[in-house]
Amino acid sequence: MKLLLTSGGVRNKSIHDALLDLLGKPIAESSALCIPTAGYAHPGGAGRAWNFIAGRGTECPMTELGWKSVGVLELSVLPSLDQELWEAEVRAADVLLVNGGDPLFLNYWMRQSGLAALLPTLTDTVWAGLSAGSMIMAPRIGDDFVGWRPPGGDDSTLGLVEFSIFPHLDHPDLTENTMEAAEKWAAALPHPAYALDDDTALKVTNGTVEVITEGHWKHFNDD
Repeated sequence: MKLLLTSGGVRNKSIHDALLDLLGKPIAESSALCIPTAGYAHPGGAGRAWNFIAGRGTECPMTELGWKSVGVLELSVLPSLDQELWEAEVRAADVLLVNGGDPLFLNYWMRQSGLAALLPTLTDTVWAGLSAGSMIMAPRIGDDFVGWRPPGGDDSTLGLVEFSIFPHLDHPDLTENTMEAAEKWAAALPHPAYALDDDTALKVTNGTVEVITEGHWKHFNDD
C-alpha cells in the first residue's frame, strides 16, 4: 500500500502533486472510497462525518478534489456484512480517503471490520489519511492523543510504519499543539516520530519516507 499521511488534507500544491504521483494518473480518472468513521467519536461527530463525505471541509480538502467517483465505506457497518459484499469495492478503489477524529476509535473499527487485515494485500492502493487517518499507521499514538479507549486497550495502533505522528503542529485553533508539547510527546515514545503542521505530509512508498512540505515540521528520536 502507498501512503500519503497528511495532517490537514491535500491543502497545497506540493501535497497535491505527491498524491498524483502515488496515484499514477489524474484525480479525474481515479475512484475513491472515503472513510468517515473516526469523526463519530468526537462531539458533533455526525456533522463531522457529513462534512467530510460531502466535501465541505474546505480547510482540509479530501473528497472535494474532483474524483471520478466517491463512495462511503463506514467501518462500523462492515462486521454485520459478508466480507465479499465490500471487499471487491475496496480492491477496485484507487484511493482510500480516511477522515480525522479519534485515532483509537478508528483503529478499533479498522480491526473489527477486517479492513486492517486486508491492507497488506492492497499493494496498488493509495491510503490518504487526514490527522487520525494518518496517525493510526503508527505503532502507537502516544498518551497525549488518547481520548476514546477500546476495551482493555492501550495506545497501540496498526504499526504499518515505524514512526508516530503529532498532527496540527502550531495550529491557531489548537493552542496545546506546540513544538514544546510535541517534543515532550516524542520523548515518551520508543521509536521515531514526526511533528507536522497542516501544510506538511509524509509520502511513504516501499518503506521510504519523504517529507512533503510547504510549512514546518520536525523529526524526533532517529538514533
